[in-house]
Amino acid sequence: MKSGSSVFTGLGTTIFTTMSQLAAECGAINLGQGFPDGNGPDDVRARAVEFLEDRPNQYPPMAGVPELRQAIAAHAARFYGLTVDPVRETLVTSGATEALAACLFGLIEPGDEVVLFEPLYDSYRPIVRRAGGVPRIVRLEPPHWDLPRAELAAAFSARTKLILLNTPMNPNGKVFDVDELGFIASLLTRHDAYAVCDEVYEHLVFDNRRHIPLMTLPGMRERCLRIGSAGKTFSLTGWKVGYVTGAPALLHPVTMAHQFLTFTTPPNLQRAVAYGLCKDDAYFASLVGDMRRKRDILATGLGELGLKILPTAGTYFICADIRSIGYEGNDETFCRRLITEAGVAAIPVSVFYDQAPPRHYVRFAFCKDDQVLVEALHRLRMGIAAL
Repeated sequence: MKSGSSVFTGLGTTIFTTMSQLAAECGAINLGQGFPDGNGPDDVRARAVEFLEDRPNQYPPMAGVPELRQAIAAHAARFYGLTVDPVRETLVTSGATEALAACLFGLIEPGDEVVLFEPLYDSYRPIVRRAGGVPRIVRLEPPHWDLPRAELAAAFSARTKLILLNTPMNPNGKVFDVDELGFIASLLTRHDAYAVCDEVYEHLVFDNRRHIPLMTLPGMRERCLRIGSAGKTFSLTGWKVGYVTGAPALLHPVTMAHQFLTFTTPPNLQRAVAYGLCKDDAYFASLVGDMRRKRDILATGLGELGLKILPTAGTYFICADIRSIGYEGNDETFCRRLITEAGVAAIPVSVFYDQAPPRHYVRFAFCKDDQVLVEALHRLRMGIAAL
């Protein structure tokens, strides 16, 4: 019998699903998969119900309902000073992962090289390969994950089609600063390449840092596709509403790919997200403040247990070095034992690498209720000593 796609048949079930299933079987607290415990803002959910009842529920426009496309453009102007045409420069997708797929399928020709930073979100590499691209990996090193400029420059060539830039970055919480972004921009200009910018954690940046879209730098407006996520901005990950902003010539092939992937997204959810993007500054400030507090609860507690905590400037995640407690096994074994013996789930950071990964870091999600984090720390205090 003929086999399926070589890109996907060799892949196992994602580590997030595996660890979440094991956590459920063992009654463990799940600090592995990055979804909040809350149910999103009451008013945004109420609008979704309202729009479900009093607006059409048939196919909305392929590129998104006008209300949301206008809100995306207004959001770009409000937070980043970007002038965006809602009709020609915005696209609504069924989640940010679909947005990534549409961008990569729309831009990559077989043999094109794509620069990726490692550690990386697990969907990047298989989508690039399925699109016919050739990944060129540039590794960032802990604890500060500084941009390795010489290695990055060496990864670019005449064959480079684009770089996939994730900032704030999953899994390590890095936020690229303006100097690093400027260096990336110089390489894109020199090599006539594009950037697909995964910015789903744009509103989750801590400690007086700020998120800077690469698109806002000189010369980058025509070279960047910027991806956002209502799931992350409103803690509604199950809604799967994403959006792409880009210049018309760059966005067109992405839109053509989107029409054959999902075509469209539930209209009531789109309209509710449009309402959410127009919420006042207090909402976005409270989102950051709440998540920063949760980060600090978990970081302080893990540090008191003897784990060396790596700095995290954004996202839902914090990484820890398990060598600091004298653990001599690898990160995947540690995470499995953490579930079965301590009742807490985490993710081994080695899964975010392709080859020769470090095997002594684990990632915890802190986007949980405060009492859940406190209980997880209590369990870890009781269980880590036995590992």
